[in-house]
Amino acid sequence: MSNPKQVVFDLNQRLFSSYRVKGLQLKNRVVMAPMLQNSATGGKPSEWHYVHYLSRAIGGTGLIIMEMTDVEPDGRITDADLGLWSDEQIPAFAKIIDGVHAHGAKIGIQIAHAGRKAQVAEKPVAPSEIAFLGPGYRMPRALTAGEIERIIRLFGAAARRAVQAGVDMLELHGAHGYLIHQFHSPLTNKRDDEYGKDPALFGVHVIQAVKKEMPEDMPLFFRISAVEYSDGGYDIDHAIRLCEIYRDAGVDVFHVTSGGEGPAGRRKPGNYPGYQVPFARSIKEALNVPVVAVGMLEDPMLADAVVGNGDADLVAIARGMLRDPYWATNAAIALKQQPDIPKPYERAYQ
Repeated sequence: MSNPKQVVFDLNQRLFSSYRVKGLQLKNRVVMAPMLQNSATGGKPSEWHYVHYLSRAIGGTGLIIMEMTDVEPDGRITDADLGLWSDEQIPAFAKIIDGVHAHGAKIGIQIAHAGRKAQVAEKPVAPSEIAFLGPGYRMPRALTAGEIERIIRLFGAAARRAVQAGVDMLELHGAHGYLIHQFHSPLTNKRDDEYGKDPALFGVHVIQAVKKEMPEDMPLFFRISAVEYSDGGYDIDHAIRLCEIYRDAGVDVFHVTSGGEGPAGRRKPGNYPGYQVPFARSIKEALNVPVVAVGMLEDPMLADAVVGNGDADLVAIARGMLRDPYWATNAAIALKQQPDIPKPYERAYQ
C-alpha cells in the first residue's frame, strides 16, 4: 500500500475552484450524484430525464453523473431503470449529453448491474445463492464462471455505447449492495472459486473491460461502499485494500459512500451532514487518489469546507439537488463567489 500522504489545507482549493483529472476539466467541484428517477421505458431516457439533467446544467453544476444505468434487462432494479444494453438506446442518451454540454457542464454515466437486488428478473443472479432481505426480492442463482465472463463483456459493451453517446467520464457502481459490491462482501460472496478467494477479481475484470472502450484521457470513477453496516460486514480497511487494487487496475477517482448491503446491525449509519466524509478522507490519504465525498452535504459552507480542508477533491450533492436544480448557483452566491448565471436569468440576480 502507498504511504499515506498528509493532506494540506489549501486556500485556493475551494468548492468553486476549477478541477482537472486526466482530460476532464471541470469549472467547479460540484457533482450531481447519480439518483434513480424510475422514469425510463425500455432502458431509454425519457423527456423527464432530458429536463431533469439539463436543468442542473443550467443551474451551474460542474459534473453531472447520470443515474445507475444497467448492462442488461435482468440487471435492472425495476423496469423503469436506464439501460445501455442496445445500440438503439444510444441516441436518447446522446440528446441529453449534447444538451448538458451546451450549457457548460460535463456529464458521465454510472454503469451497473443490480445482481441479487434486481427485482424485475425472474431469477436474479449473484455471486452466491443468498437473497437480499426485504419484500420484493427473490432468491438469486449463483453465477457460473462462464456467466461471470458474459457479464464482464456486457459492462464493456455498455461503456462503448456510453462513449459513443459522448460522455466525459464513466463511473462503475461498486456500492449499495449491487453486483460488484456483492463480490466485495463476505456477507454475499461465499464462492470457493477464484472469484470467491479474491473479492476484487470481478471488479478488476470489469475495470479492464471498460477501460478498453474508453479514450486514454477519459477518467474512470468507481463508487464504493467504504463500510458495511450489517453484522459481519467489512470495514474501511477492507475498502482501502479494494481501492488500492482498483487504482492499480485503472480507476482514477473513487466516489465514497457506505452501506446498502442489508439491514444495519450493531453499527449504524451516521445519518447526519458529513457523516461519510471521514471515509473519503481515509481513502484519499491512504492511497493518494482523488475522491468524491457524498452524503447530506447540501449546506454550501459544509461542502466548501470539505474541499477546502482537503477531505475530498469533489463534492456530490444528491437530494439537495433534487430539491433545487440551481443548487450550484445558489451555493456560489451564499459563498460570495461569482455565480455561473445564464444570460436569460441575469435579471433575477441583479
